[in-house]
Amino acid sequence: MRKYHIHTFGCQMNEHDSEIIAGILEERGFQATDSPDDADLIIFNTCCVRENPERKVYGRLGDLKKRKMANPDLIIGVAGCMVQQPGEVERITKRFPHVDLVIGTMNIHELPDLLDQVEAGHKAYRILEEDPEEGAGVMEGLPIRRVPGVSAWVSIIYGCNNFCSYCIVPYVRGRERSREFQDIVNEVKRLGQEGFKEVVLLGQNVNSYGHDLQDGRDFADLLRAVDKTPGIARIRYMTSHPRDFTDKLIETIASSETVCEHFHLPLQAGSNKVLARMNRGYTLEHYMDLVSKIRKAVPECSITTDLIVGFPGEDEDDFAETMRAVEEIRFDSAFTFVYSPRRGTAAASMPGQVPDDVKSRRIQELIDRQNEITQEINDTLQGRTVEVLVEGLSKTNPSMLSGRTRTNKLVVFPLYPGVTQGDLINVKITETRAWTQIGEVVSV
Repeated sequence: MRKYHIHTFGCQMNEHDSEIIAGILEERGFQATDSPDDADLIIFNTCCVRENPERKVYGRLGDLKKRKMANPDLIIGVAGCMVQQPGEVERITKRFPHVDLVIGTMNIHELPDLLDQVEAGHKAYRILEEDPEEGAGVMEGLPIRRVPGVSAWVSIIYGCNNFCSYCIVPYVRGRERSREFQDIVNEVKRLGQEGFKEVVLLGQNVNSYGHDLQDGRDFADLLRAVDKTPGIARIRYMTSHPRDFTDKLIETIASSETVCEHFHLPLQAGSNKVLARMNRGYTLEHYMDLVSKIRKAVPECSITTDLIVGFPGEDEDDFAETMRAVEEIRFDSAFTFVYSPRRGTAAASMPGQVPDDVKSRRIQELIDRQNEITQEINDTLQGRTVEVLVEGLSKTNPSMLSGRTRTNKLVVFPLYPGVTQGDLINVKITETRAWTQIGEVVSV
């Protein structure tokens, strides 16, 4: 039996795409292997949000040249967001002629046809060119090889219409295309029947779900429909855009049983000037009002965010406003990034590019203060008992189990008789840390 290996870069959407690619390959008779050295087919599912993953892909492709020469039957493929960038297919095929197939984000369903071409001795390249909307429908019924565990991803909307000035995603994943309401509900039901305990609804902007459908139902209606699905203990979603987070959505989450009390709301910057240059579509005041509404409706919630420092034109006053916003909002945690230009985006050619040494100083200052705030918030958990969904053995200590609270706090605790993956248990927090809480099982 031929073996395949998929190396995935990037976000959860890419991870889910890789599950579909794996499903297609296994339906064709391939078997998964964790070792690329044992594989007859290697696919890199790529990301282009930042430059570093691209460099890694180029390095891996270069490393495979000698192996391809030694074994011409080895199939090498590149998929994902990177190949959808203008001119990227030409760059890959010119620099790495040993690559056999290239497939874009909206063409995964065509993978069997491309494999037929490769196995017939031809190169096969297929991406959606020019207008990303043209022919970019939603394909249902594709096979999926899900990663075993307690949680499963479910895509609800593809693409993005926001065109933030720093982001390449709308250009490589196309415009927003919502899945049909009942198709999503049915998939969540099947996952509950298959033993998954948690579902994560995916989209570049889940709040936009349904805007392109005709029945008038939106993301809040979808959450209400999948709430209390038999077998599903928790429902999460990512990512939300603050501009589209409605009062109806807040009320729906507050009144639900299984939708978790974790709100990931990318702020990106605390300066209205910078937010406008980013084309984010909201002000800091709007964002803070949204946070206030959420905390009033869901008092025990956690709020996390994304922040970018060093965006073109960001001066010391702008950065100080971001720091003040972090102080006032007090996020449970934040993913922090140094701005890096991406070709094809508006921000890449903006004046006022910030020097690297300034970016480095600002990001360290931001990280240091956010880590302090995260620790201060987590300290309030000391001695409290929280509900934890057991995910399995700790990745760093096999004598411990790990799981997450409904507010997405990672908790590790000693092995306990009868406790296994997928259980919902009560854990008392005995030690608080910035990223991982330590606890002991109270009841099962």
